[in-house]
Amino acid sequence: MKRNRLLHDESDEDNPLAMLTNLFDVAMVFAVALMVAIVVHFNMSEIFSKEDFTMVKNPGTDQMEIITKEGNKINKYTPSENDSHSACSKGRRVGSAYQLENGEIIYIPE
Repeated sequence: MKRNRLLHDESDEDNPLAMLTNLFDVAMVFAVALMVAIVVHFNMSEIFSKEDFTMVKNPGTDQMEIITKEGNKINKYTPSENDSHSACSKGRRVGSAYQLENGEIIYIPE
C-alpha cells in the first residue's frame, strides 16, 4: 500500500495554487511575445545590435528627440528653448543645411 501511495501522490490535485503557476508561465510567455512584437513593429531592432547608431524621432517638431547608441550606452536628447540659456552642453538651432542632388551641402544661417 505504501508503495502505491508514493507513485500516485494526490497532493497535486488538492493544491488550489497549482493552477496559478501555470497561469504565471502563460503570462510570462505572452509578455515576452508582446515585447518582441513591439520591437519588430517599430523597427527598433538596431537597439539590440552591436553597431552605434543615431535615430531622430518626430523630426522638425517641438517633440523631437535624438536617440544615440554608443557601445552599450543609450543617450536621449530632447532640444528645448528653455535649455538654451543654461550652461549645459545642449545647443540651439542656428540655421538649415540642404544636400543637393550632386551631394553638395549648403548651409543657410538664420
